[in-house]
Amino acid sequence: MNKSITGRHFELTDAIKNYADNAMEELKKYNLDLISASTVISANEKNGKKGFSVEFIVNLKDKNTIVITQVDKDVYAAIDLAIERVKKSLRRHADKIKGHRIMSFKDLGSEAEAVLEQLDYEEQTEPEIIPMELELHKPLDFDEAIEALKAEKKRQFIVFNDEEGLMRVMYKRADGKFGLY
Repeated sequence: MNKSITGRHFELTDAIKNYADNAMEELKKYNLDLISASTVISANEKNGKKGFSVEFIVNLKDKNTIVITQVDKDVYAAIDLAIERVKKSLRRHADKIKGHRIMSFKDLGSEAEAVLEQLDYEEQTEPEIIPMELELHKPLDFDEAIEALKAEKKRQFIVFNDEEGLMRVMYKRADGKFGLY
């Protein structure tokens, strides 16, 4: 992780640099791929009151940049508040990554065990074949197919075998007539 500490409009002391550097070292505990972390500390003076602004910029591998800005009268307090906000953001990101893992059947509990038992039972038993007679294979003539299409208004086509044994498709056309394949 690349680190940089910059001061604007005031002189950075070694104590402030070390304090900010130690704060950035704590970000490594989240085990995220941190590309870089930059700290910009600037002095603000508004209406005759002195204050400090601390900005942390953290670049992650898989996510966009996290930018946190904190303003306080004391530079150390501003660093502490800003680093806590950065930690909170990184913790949320780490929890999202950890929360999206694939669970196994064992993690799902008793419902998954029942499904596994049913699958094992089905694999052990021999499949039973039950013959059924389908109406699809009974031959129809064209007039019967037209009547079947007219009987059901939602039905758009019918697949059937004609008297010669050929599979045919009869469908309703937009002009109200019937088409045949």
